[in-house]
Amino acid sequence: MRKKIKILVVALILILCTGCSQTIKDGKEVVTNKETGQTLNSNIICKPSDEKLLETYTKYDDKLQVKLEDLPTCSTFTPNKLEYHSLWESIFIKPLAFIILKLGYLVKNMGLSVMIIGLLIRIILMPIQIKTVKQSENMKKIQPEMAKIERKYKDKTDNESLMAKSQETMLLYKKYKINPVSGCLLAFIQLPLFFAFLEAINRVPAIFEGTFLTMNLGMTPATGIAQHNYIYIILIILIILSTFLSFKNSMASQDQNNEMAQQMKFMFIFMIIMVSFASLSLPTAIALYWIVTNGFAVIQNLIIKKIIEKRI
Repeated sequence: MRKKIKILVVALILILCTGCSQTIKDGKEVVTNKETGQTLNSNIICKPSDEKLLETYTKYDDKLQVKLEDLPTCSTFTPNKLEYHSLWESIFIKPLAFIILKLGYLVKNMGLSVMIIGLLIRIILMPIQIKTVKQSENMKKIQPEMAKIERKYKDKTDNESLMAKSQETMLLYKKYKINPVSGCLLAFIQLPLFFAFLEAINRVPAIFEGTFLTMNLGMTPATGIAQHNYIYIILIILIILSTFLSFKNSMASQDQNNEMAQQMKFMFIFMIIMVSFASLSLPTAIALYWIVTNGFAVIQNLIIKKIIEKRI
């Protein structure tokens, strides 16, 4: 099982490292949209329609991977209309960008489109989420037996005792049909999706030209606050709160004295701190996706838990 997970992680890293966004640089400095704070990419997949943004990209036309005149408009973009070719782009970025654009033009708001698609993906992943919640509930059931094993091997550090403890723990997991690694499956699936959303938003001008509740979809909270638009403070708070609740919900069923649980707790704390700092520079569209999907996950888990508890 561990070998399979390692292979999955390596494959995921390789996919995420191919065909990623490439920023435009003026000398050594990264070029940003001064109005929004968003970095501009050289491998955009469709032509900007905003006059000021189009003027900026025209200025750096020689640094783009595909000339502006050769790029399709965002309204006519299809996944097969570009020269960019990579596994990452073909599987994630182009199809996702196409769906966001089509739905965005249909509902007449790109921010709403990003949120709807984020929710639809969560609904599609619901079977995995249900399985994860079931395992979490089973973890609660085995806590008394886990505590007995911990007491039995307390202060025993010899290899024979450690091996016996590990075997008894695995037998307990088998008895209650718990796979400690399967809880990471949803995270492995969500990670490339999150980066795909980020890539699509950074590389599709029509998305970050739009607005949602007075917020420019390409603007970063740091830039928005600097421009005295304090709704971005609420956005940052919602990002941190939704992340905290989501992670707290994932940790709820873990035995806090378990070594694996302690490692997970440390990782979650680190992730919350990282997301808190990253939230200042995330485009608004990504922030909306993050808030809505995490918020939906928290509510979804509560509903699933109640249904499982009623069946017990």
